Amino acid sequence: MTTELRTACPALAFFDVDETVIAEKSMLDFWRHWSRLHPARVAPDGPEWWAEAAVPPDRETLNRRYYRRYAGVPLADLEAAGRLWYDGYRRGGAAFVRSALRAVATHRAAGREVVLVSGSMRPLLAPLADELEVSTVVCTELVVGADGVLTGEVHRPMIGAAKGEAVVRVMRERGADPRDCFAYGDHESDLAMLRAVGNPVVVGDSPVLNDEAERFGWSVASARRGPFGSEGT
Repeated sequence: MTTELRTACPALAFFDVDETVIAEKSMLDFWRHWSRLHPARVAPDGPEWWAEAAVPPDRETLNRRYYRRYAGVPLADLEAAGRLWYDGYRRGGAAFVRSALRAVATHRAAGREVVLVSGSMRPLLAPLADELEVSTVVCTELVVGADGVLTGEVHRPMIGAAKGEAVVRVMRERGADPRDCFAYGDHESDLAMLRAVGNPVVVGDSPVLNDEAERFGWSVASARRGPFGSEGT
């Protein structure tokens, strides 16, 4: 492909969310919030039911188990709770990863479409996307009945290989050349996504990802935390 044709193609920047853009795991932080709002809906084994055992299940299995906790909840209730959670979360002094906020702003200023790619759910990601002015969110989608109530199942956890496949699909839909695209991730489950683009960026100190970065010359960004708006400091 010639330089002229590549220049005409759109370029995208894909971001994992948990511990890449925001400093915490959204699903777990929200679960604590949800448990306080709706204690009658929480099983007696408590909010730490998801904690990894000595030999934990794979992340996809944990992801599915997590969402089953919301079976029988109206989607509208979860969306309202997600907005309330994010409104409180965003006010924290160490709620965001500063380098990622800066990267989002840089890519948007350069005219690149920013895409959030996450195993978290849309009710938690939509308020963040609105604040970041991001129009495309690829995430774990909840199965909702005709009555608007969650079944507790998901279509497919957006984890591991699913992230890589989603990134490839979005690039094809946009007519983007992977060599011109960027991806940011903090965990080895982001590897498929990072490998799908020409400009992968490791956020933080994951040994697996940093080994890959050293081997292939990927960029590495700090996971230093800060408040929203701290990307310029």
